[in-house]
Amino acid sequence: MGKGTIHRDEGIVLRTYKLGEADRIVVFLTKARGKVRAVAKGVRKTKSKFGSRLEPMSHCTLQFYEGRELDIVTQAESIDNFRAVREDLDRIGRGVSMLEVADQLAQEGEVNPQLYRMLLGALRTLETSTSPLVTPAFYWKVLALEGYRPEVEVCVQCGADDTPLVAFDVESGGLLCRTCRRGTPVSADAVVMMRQILGGGLNDALASGEEPEAAGVVHEVDQLATRAVEHHLERRLRSVNVLDH
Repeated sequence: MGKGTIHRDEGIVLRTYKLGEADRIVVFLTKARGKVRAVAKGVRKTKSKFGSRLEPMSHCTLQFYEGRELDIVTQAESIDNFRAVREDLDRIGRGVSMLEVADQLAQEGEVNPQLYRMLLGALRTLETSTSPLVTPAFYWKVLALEGYRPEVEVCVQCGADDTPLVAFDVESGGLLCRTCRRGTPVSADAVVMMRQILGGGLNDALASGEEPEAAGVVHEVDQLATRAVEHHLERRLRSVNVLDH
């Protein structure tokens, strides 16, 4: 796309920050162009036509004008603002964490349709499900997308498939048997849940995660997922302290 070109797309707002007295820079994960930073002029004014449509987590159809340094958002129409997520403090914290991970993984100008679909699908699931597993499942799936799928079927060290796996080590990249164990101890129920998430049983895992008796296992899987994604990103997630672990 050349300078001065009009481009239409759809995208999810990952974050925003102030520019001058009335503008904002908005960071989008778009369907057709990957991560895009663009100026939304006048959105901090009370009479702005589309300021409320460009809040983090909003899913919009967009029109950009390519400027000299940054694109300019000239139109934004809301597809979904995920109201149920925004009205629940726990879910909004989890949603913001997913936005942060997507923002860290996406590269400007590099199209990543799978990450876009994965984030949009996770936000839609978060909108309709109260399962606390939505966000950690997103983390595990994103790691797999990036080529860092943890080994959860056999011991990542010795390959044993006929013995219980009892620990998880981020450096090794998966679960370990009793002989090879190091890292964090893992319960048998957590192993089952991780296998469901990564092996095609996500809906079953989300449903079981809503059961009160599964709270301890969910917490375990959530902590492991957070640690694994932070290890991959080589940074702590700023938004994690919002979550009630």
